Amino acid sequence: MASIIRWARLCVFILLLISCKAKKVVSGGTVDESLSAKNIIKTHYQNQINFKTLSGRMKIGFFDGKSTKSVTVSLRMEKDKAIWISAPLGIVKAYVTPKRVTFYNKLQNEYFDGDFSYLSDMVGTELDFDKVQNLLLGQALFDLRDAKYNASISESDYVLKPKKQLVLFKTMYMIEPDNFKISTQQLSQPLKKRILDIEYKNYQKINERILPNEIVITAIEENDKNIIDIDYRSIEFNRTLNFPYKIPKGFKKIVLNTNAL
Repeated sequence: MASIIRWARLCVFILLLISCKAKKVVSGGTVDESLSAKNIIKTHYQNQINFKTLSGRMKIGFFDGKSTKSVTVSLRMEKDKAIWISAPLGIVKAYVTPKRVTFYNKLQNEYFDGDFSYLSDMVGTELDFDKVQNLLLGQALFDLRDAKYNASISESDYVLKPKKQLVLFKTMYMIEPDNFKISTQQLSQPLKKRILDIEYKNYQKINERILPNEIVITAIEENDKNIIDIDYRSIEFNRTLNFPYKIPKGFKKIVLNTNAL
């Protein structure tokens, strides 16, 4: 039961974090079989988008194997500094900075306020602000420049796998050839039967910047599966933003049970 609760909260938090000109869906390019892993990785980082702030709305669907729910949320981001999410009427809000992870839920009258150990314990690996931001922008969660990779081709994507995979923790990245953004990234813990699969269905071009258009996140632990579908509906860059956030009085703080993590 504790395991199910942990993964449910993880999916809720990802839902919060992932949830103008007309958008244009960017089509895929053609793979170059001569490219080395080093050059694929180099181009991936050369194509990172540059902006000061990002704001907009996203429609997010959640499926737990039994029922489907959806909500449209507001998103505000100051690159490398803050991510702010608000559901309609402020029923749920989240605010993330490089040193702080906090959110509250008016439906449950509860809140969390702490560091990234909350999320790190859930996925079984160290997370930080950069990794969360990368997930939203279509970049590799972990820095690909920190290890050596083998490159191959699968259908229309480049596939990168570490030359030395860890026994307890494995990673795999698929990169689309048009803009060298992430197509799929997968983190798995075979012994614990955990898989976190993040698939970027397509990308859009907004003011000459390439941003994910639809993201599907699948979290699996043993026989439990949760799926989150994120559709960016409206995105603008470099507006002047504020990040209003205050935990309501009387809410119960979420206390981690370290024995269940």
